[in-house]
Amino acid sequence: MTKPDSLQRIRQATHFLREQIAMTGKPLPRIAVVLGSGLGEFADSLETSCVVDYTEIPHFPRPTVTGHAGRLLVGTIRGVPVIVLQGRVHAYEGYSPEEVVFPIRVLGGLGITQLILTNAAGSLSHQLAQGSLVAISDHINLTGTNPCTGVHDPQLGPQFFDMTHAYSRRLRQLALRTAFEQGWTMQEGIYLGVSGPSFETPAEIRFFRTIGADLVGMSTVQEVIAARHIGLEVLAISCVTNLAAGLTEAELNHAEVLETGQQTAHRLGPLLTSLVPSIATL
Repeated sequence: MTKPDSLQRIRQATHFLREQIAMTGKPLPRIAVVLGSGLGEFADSLETSCVVDYTEIPHFPRPTVTGHAGRLLVGTIRGVPVIVLQGRVHAYEGYSPEEVVFPIRVLGGLGITQLILTNAAGSLSHQLAQGSLVAISDHINLTGTNPCTGVHDPQLGPQFFDMTHAYSRRLRQLALRTAFEQGWTMQEGIYLGVSGPSFETPAEIRFFRTIGADLVGMSTVQEVIAARHIGLEVLAISCVTNLAAGLTEAELNHAEVLETGQQTAHRLGPLLTSLVPSIATL
């Protein structure tokens, strides 16, 4: 639920980060990247000018899950300024939807216009194999919540807003083309968001497939809703870290999620390294 002091908290965090970035002498970035479970290695490739721990940023939520470092980095990729969030928080950690999307709203306050989200996801089809990177084309929100519910503050965005093009077609096509140029094929898929933290049952997976989902995960959906609420253009990429329950006899565990996420770094890193400068020219 949106609280009356939400805007003030966002402004305080934004002001703090603006000061940190100003001290580097670099311009404010227009592109931001959020790195999901086990996908934080990309941050090491930045030409970093500023690193801020989430604990230093006023009101910023702190990840409690292994695989989420909890750092905000400001730097450049091939000369293009970018902000990278190394880790995110989730509802299953005890955070409210408003807290989950607080970093996204702060990014908007900093002047970000394009947002790249990455996550770890389970595949609902053998066509999306473990280790694949998938461009999200749409989502189904089964988390049971929405970060924009509550008392409406017009300064945060409109009360009712369109989600027809929640995931930017032009950014998605750019990602598909970039992958092809790098010698591999990226597929597209519909992401279904759940609250977690338990993995899904085989019956739930059969239901998710029936209603049109290709991937399932415990993040991203709330962030995309908040991003579109403030007018950000969104590209989201899932790393398929496992086949969902019922598609394999293996039991699911978080260690496998982290391991597979780390193994995909050889594709995700170069993809993002090429994508950020390309997006900057749009």
